[in-house]
Order: sequence, then C-alpha cells, then structure tokens
Amino acid sequence: MADVARAADVSHQTVSRVLSGHPNVSAKTRAAVTQVIEQLGYRRNSAARALATRRTHTLGVIAVNTTLHGPASTLSGVQEAARERGYLASAVTLRMANQAALTEAMQHLTTWGVEGVIAITPQRDAVKALAALDTPCPVVTVEGGHTLDLPGVSLDQHLGARMITEHLLATGHSTVWHVAGPQDWLESEARTAGWESALRDAGATVPPPLRGDWSPMSGYRAGQQLAGHVLASPGRGDGLTAVFVANDQMALGVLRAFREAGVQTPTDVAVAGFDDIPEAEFFPPPLTTIRQDFTSLGRSSIALLLDHIEGRTSESTHLTVAPELIVRASTARRNIPHAE
Repeated sequence: MADVARAADVSHQTVSRVLSGHPNVSAKTRAAVTQVIEQLGYRRNSAARALATRRTHTLGVIAVNTTLHGPASTLSGVQEAARERGYLASAVTLRMANQAALTEAMQHLTTWGVEGVIAITPQRDAVKALAALDTPCPVVTVEGGHTLDLPGVSLDQHLGARMITEHLLATGHSTVWHVAGPQDWLESEARTAGWESALRDAGATVPPPLRGDWSPMSGYRAGQQLAGHVLASPGRGDGLTAVFVANDQMALGVLRAFREAGVQTPTDVAVAGFDDIPEAEFFPPPLTTIRQDFTSLGRSSIALLLDHIEGRTSESTHLTVAPELIVRASTARRNIPHAE
C-alpha cells in the first residue's frame, strides 16, 4: 500500500479510502489511485485486513446431498453470489445431516473464522438439528422450510407444484397423478401439498400418490406401475392421462417405463417434472417442468446473511423465490375422450 501511495503522490490513508470505497475521495484522486493500483498489480493482504478490521470476509456453507441436482445447483448459486459480494465461501458437504455431523461442520467452519453460515438443509430432520445447535455466528437456511425460527430463503415449491398441476388440468385432463419424492424432504412435502391443493380447488379426484427417492430408477419403477394401470384399464387409462413427477430425474425413469410398455407421451399420458435440469429439454419428448432460479436463491440468501452479520436486521425473515413454468412437448394439448 505504501508503494501505491508513493506512486500516486497521496497519503496512505487516501489509498485505504479508495480501496474501501469511502465516499470522501474526489473522482480525480480515486481515478489516479486506481490507475496506479492496476499498474502495480497491487492486491490487498486479506490476513492483514482481517486483523485490522476484525472481518475475514469469509462465509461458511453447509450443504447436504450435493450429489442431487437441487442441492448442488443451490450450492453453486450461493458460492457465486458470495463472490459477487466480495466474500469467500468455504463449503462443507454432508451426506447425512444429523446433529453430530452439523456440529462438526460448524466447528470446522468456525476455525476458519467465518462471519456467518448458509445451511442448505432440504430435509426436515436436518433443519431441526440445525435449530438445536448453539451457533457462534448468524445462520441462514436455504430450502429449509419456514416452520422454525431461523431466517431462510427457498423456492416457492408449493406454488410450483400448483402451476404444473393447473397447467395439466387446463390442457384437458380430468385429474393428475403424482410421483412424489421422499417423505422426509421438505421440498417433496411442499410439492405434494401444492399438487393436492390444486386438484381439490378444481374439484378433481386426488389419486393416491406413488413415492420415489429422487432417482431415475425409482421413477422407472413408479412408471411401470402407472403403465400397468393404463394398459389394464378400459378406455386406455381410466382417468390416468397425466402425471406430475416431483423431479426431472424421476420423470426420466417414468418416460422410459412408458416407452417400454408402449404407452406414448403425451398421446396416452402427459408427463411433467420439476427442476428443469439441463437435460430436460432433450428428453424424449422434451419435458415440461418447473425452473428453479438458483442464482436468485444464492443472491437472496447471501444478502439476508449479510444483513444479519452487519446488524441491519435481527429478525428471522423468510424469503421465497418465484418458480417458472417451462412448457414443452411432453404435455402437448390434445383432445382427451371422456367416459360416458
């Protein structure tokens, strides 16, 4: 910093003000100092800055089940948003999020001097375990639901499921069947609740949901059951003409099971998913789904965490990000014959 001050013919304090974005610096001086910084290739010493300001500009992230598309994409969105705000995001990934694992993860992050933690905890037990921890810094949950007294950000899963279900009803189907996700996942609960509420509000029959574990194989097995129902029923389906699958990977399995059984999509049964994974538009046929805005999830969660770190709020604010319906060929409108 002394070299920059000497080359720009300003004081050490002026250089510090320019680096910190202080408003009490003229535009001419700021431009001159910035030019010298670029010429010299100056980089701030983060360790020295932390000692001087007692700020590490490091955030912690605890993420569960990052082998799945949703948690992995959420983690990526959070890390990108942290970088945009000038913070390093140090992540700990967990396969299981019991209290012992969360405690160990929190202790690990604390040793790195994190100023706050983003917890990507989509399972109900994980959120409960997190709420029971004695956390040494502010914590914000992502996709952790809004049932506990913790600040959090999540996609409006319930609304997304309603949008898919209402779309299928609007294209002429009398009801919509459902392949749900695992019972202990908050996202699965919300998607199932949104599907059911949309059917009830429309006065439609609510079929018994099938359940998977987010994997294509579990979707394939559910698809075999659904295909068997279609082929065994008079009138080619007897009300089973549309299926909402709780994620795109399971929908891929459903589509394969239908093809193998000779059930055509969408001619016999329309299929919709949730997540809009990158491969969804290349499924045979391209998949109608709900797109999650992981960039907005990341930015909203980082902004909320920084509000708590910097004392702008102490409330357990809960924010939701709106979903987007993506309509593709797997739910193309057709005239569906009704039983007399």
